[in-house]
Amino acid sequence: MTTPVRIGMIGYGFMGRAHTNGYKRCPDFFPELEHQPVLKAACARSKDKIQAFADQWGYESIETDWRSLIARDDIDAVDICVPNNLHKEIAIAAAEAGKMILCEKPLAMSAEDGEEMCQVIEKAGVPNTVWYNYRRVPAVTLAKQIIESGALGRIFHYRANFLQDWTISEELPQGGEALWRLDADAAGSGVTGDLLAHCIDTAIWLNGTVADVTAMTETFIKERVHQATGEKTKVTIDDACAFLCHFSNGSLGLFESTRYARGHKALYTLEINGSEMSLRWDLHDLHRLEVFDHKDEGALRGWKSVHVTDHSGVHPYMDKWWVPGLQVGYEHSFVHHVADFMKSLDEKTPCSPTFRDALETQKVCDAVLASAKDHSWHKV
Repeated sequence: MTTPVRIGMIGYGFMGRAHTNGYKRCPDFFPELEHQPVLKAACARSKDKIQAFADQWGYESIETDWRSLIARDDIDAVDICVPNNLHKEIAIAAAEAGKMILCEKPLAMSAEDGEEMCQVIEKAGVPNTVWYNYRRVPAVTLAKQIIESGALGRIFHYRANFLQDWTISEELPQGGEALWRLDADAAGSGVTGDLLAHCIDTAIWLNGTVADVTAMTETFIKERVHQATGEKTKVTIDDACAFLCHFSNGSLGLFESTRYARGHKALYTLEINGSEMSLRWDLHDLHRLEVFDHKDEGALRGWKSVHVTDHSGVHPYMDKWWVPGLQVGYEHSFVHHVADFMKSLDEKTPCSPTFRDALETQKVCDAVLASAKDHSWHKV
């Protein structure tokens, strides 16, 4: 017999769909879990749009005010899929109402806001997690296991980039429902909070804490029409960001992100170099982990591509899916996150990244943006 976790989804955009797909697939592929999600209610300001979303995805009911959703006795967990400037208010209200919370990344508009959120949620004692989904890609999880085994030896370098090209046109407006990520009032930052936050979270998970950073940012198009007013206003988000860092383990880090890399839609790559082994991963080929092992000798020494699809238990999560050789995709990372959250409820353990874990990424983002302003090193 299962225990239902009745989900209240706030938002219906790209992430609302990705999370909902995770909720829907979890019972099918992780039937052994005691706790299982139930799509109870979806919420957004537009009644017509949220009703269409609810009808398509199978939510039982709708709300047009998130406060009403949180107040419902038949909601156990609140999923926050709205612009970043709303995360704090909704998360605090949900925690004070005793609801579990699953929040989109980045955690908050600032580390100060994030700390306040953490304190309220920890005081309430409610289960919580933040949707840094790339941790749940099987190849990335395998990299984590290899690193934790010590096989890489001493870590020297970590590098990552996340490249897109969708904002190059000067005619693209900023703000509004679909383009809030270009509005600093709603997003807080540009590529730093949107894209580099993913890279930073994965890096902290794989390689440990970041000690200090030095960064540069650029806004290439200085003014855009704002959809809310129709007037051309100053663009205050970062279109591109690059930073160097020291990790607490003594290794060096190099990170880059931009929305102005013509030809790249979602190129996220990472590489970690150790004294005995190196690993690299590419979102465009997400089921593969590239491995260089210095113990290999002679003609066999070189980079190998490991197809992370074995379902015997040696490859994370893959025993839940298909036969070896048939890979999974981006959407499966959300199914895995939902399953891990439900498992954490079964076992009464935290589901990482918790709000407190995600606050570490927020602190790095804040330090990066501060460094870009004054052109100096900033401690995290």
